[in-house]
Amino acid sequence: MRCPYCQNEDTKVLDTTHDNRGIVRRRRECLSCHQRFTTLERPLLATPLIIKKDGTREEFDREKLLRGIRIACAKRPVPASAIERLVGEIETTLQRMGKAEVNSRVIGDMVIEGLRGLDHIAYIRYAIVYLQLGDLHAIRNEIDRLLSEESNNVKPQ
Repeated sequence: MRCPYCQNEDTKVLDTTHDNRGIVRRRRECLSCHQRFTTLERPLLATPLIIKKDGTREEFDREKLLRGIRIACAKRPVPASAIERLVGEIETTLQRMGKAEVNSRVIGDMVIEGLRGLDHIAYIRYAIVYLQLGDLHAIRNEIDRLLSEESNNVKPQ
């Protein structure tokens, strides 16, 4: 690993930690300038091509997915770590499918389910575009459905 400060290639690992998403965090020290820095490693597994609605195919883009979810969660009390976790779970699920191509609808469904559990407002924002809720009645019906689910899940005390 090259030192980001002096570009020397001789570094030593001081500490290594693993998280549940398969990411390895290493604390390193340069043997030349003695500066310390952190590196993150994650496995690069093959992700399928995404088949868009119009039939075109494109590579899975983790950053594009992350941007879309962040937009839905803008100005909401959703921690960045929760958004990262959702994107990581979706990416891992796609990799584990082992398919060469996946319909974009599969990813959208995973995002919808994930946002429903994170934040209802972010879910509605995403659903307006994804589910093509074209008028106020369709949006209201979706909100009513969410409220109904929420009241069914609340246990009386």
